[in-house]
Amino acid sequence: MNSDVEAAGTAGAADAESEASGTEPVVLYNEHGTVAFITLNRPERMNTLTENVIAGVADGIDRATASRNVRSIVIRGNGPTLTAGYDLNPGGGSTRGGSHGDKHGSSEELYDSWGSPYGAPGPKPREGAWDPVRDWQFMGHNVKRFMKIWECPKPVLGQIHGWAIGGATDMILCCDLLFMASDAHIGYAPSRIYGTPTTMMWVYRLGLEHAKQFLLSGDAIDAETAHRIGLVAYVHPPDELDERVEAFARRLAHIPANQLALNKLLVNQAFENMGLRTSQLLGTFFDGVTRHTEEAYRWVEDFETKGFRQVIAERDAPHGDYGERPR
Repeated sequence: MNSDVEAAGTAGAADAESEASGTEPVVLYNEHGTVAFITLNRPERMNTLTENVIAGVADGIDRATASRNVRSIVIRGNGPTLTAGYDLNPGGGSTRGGSHGDKHGSSEELYDSWGSPYGAPGPKPREGAWDPVRDWQFMGHNVKRFMKIWECPKPVLGQIHGWAIGGATDMILCCDLLFMASDAHIGYAPSRIYGTPTTMMWVYRLGLEHAKQFLLSGDAIDAETAHRIGLVAYVHPPDELDERVEAFARRLAHIPANQLALNKLLVNQAFENMGLRTSQLLGTFFDGVTRHTEEAYRWVEDFETKGFRQVIAERDAPHGDYGERPR
């Protein structure tokens, strides 16, 4: 990532988190001419997704959409990776796993920490109880914010370097075009335990065979494979990625904004007609189900007895990828 990125503005939620921690905003927003850059900015935490990061990305999309100068948008990350998915281990504690993170603790604590929009009155849940409707509302709130990328009338380019894992794919696969560093990887590791894709873009971007290949296995996908199967549009050397993405984004300024909006809407509508929204509803609901099986409960409990890194290593070691790939 360019070292000279400057925050010309930041989203309110990102500001709140930065004020609380005394650090930079967790999402940076800046405009360079006709291009808006939304930059995930938690490099010390692998840009993992929190409530404030997701809110910051959504706010950045809104801001870029409203800007008369902006013709295209780039989503990218500071540091060594785009994002390792949901924050699994905030503050060194235990959370929701493998790139899809749940705070270790009661469901009520989890929902409250993520600002769940569902607050219907009811009895205090008993210990260990799961409210599937509240869970669906809580994760669905994230899906709605990710889908701002899909619904934005301006082209949104996703820039993948390092890793894009689990919940990261729920976000970045909503982009219109994906650019990937030649040494980067993408994958949905929670397929192995503790998650299903909530935005469910995999099947629509890949088709039946490849979607099953990588969602049933959770295998990490290298850049060459991602390009071959049509998951990403472009692969560039890591040291050229920033420049190539920005150059493409600037080229779009030569096309009328109404043309871009109408063509994006037309393509998106075809996928909407294929049942995209229904798939997302099921994917979001099933995600909650996978986090409340006996296997899932035991997997999270292992964080306390074995340690977070060991549990993740045991998940991926049989497959030899992610953190367990051969060096």
